Amino acid sequence: MAGPRKSAIRGSVVRGTSAKPSKNQPLPPAEPVKDPTAHRSPIDYALQRRASLYAFFNGGMLSSEFCDADPYLLKAAKFHGEATGGPCPVCKDPDFVHVTYVYGDQLGPYSGRVRQAGDLPEMAKSFGEFKVYVVEVCQRCHWNFLTKTYVLGDGVPRRAPRTPRDLIDLEGNS
Repeated sequence: MAGPRKSAIRGSVVRGTSAKPSKNQPLPPAEPVKDPTAHRSPIDYALQRRASLYAFFNGGMLSSEFCDADPYLLKAAKFHGEATGGPCPVCKDPDFVHVTYVYGDQLGPYSGRVRQAGDLPEMAKSFGEFKVYVVEVCQRCHWNFLTKTYVLGDGVPRRAPRTPRDLIDLEGNS
């Protein structure tokens, strides 16, 4: 007696259906948000940062464990970073910057992109919900650390914008 094929049991989605909601399904109801530009669900990583710096300066960690910024993060810091107003905690370089990333289903193809802090209030009024990640980066010693995360948006669910034609062409050629 043959049992079910393993390929039919792989995931929890029934064959022929999609895990993503279709365009015809209604959007969920809006969440009440008084101020779309106010930070919701903030997480501050200051204590972890302090503990990491303490371990680093007291011989508990190697510099390669903390000063290992990804090349793409370093490029983002070079071209899109915003000055923090203070020096790097490791090498004391004055050119210490924050890089802000935005992620969310409603952002569509624009999710995962670097944004300036000044752009966030306008985005908060244009999208229902998206998450913001702020990373501090030193281009000299390659120190990088996630400093805070929070949620912005007006609470009104929207469908993601269509992927621009030029972006579709780029994805097809890779």
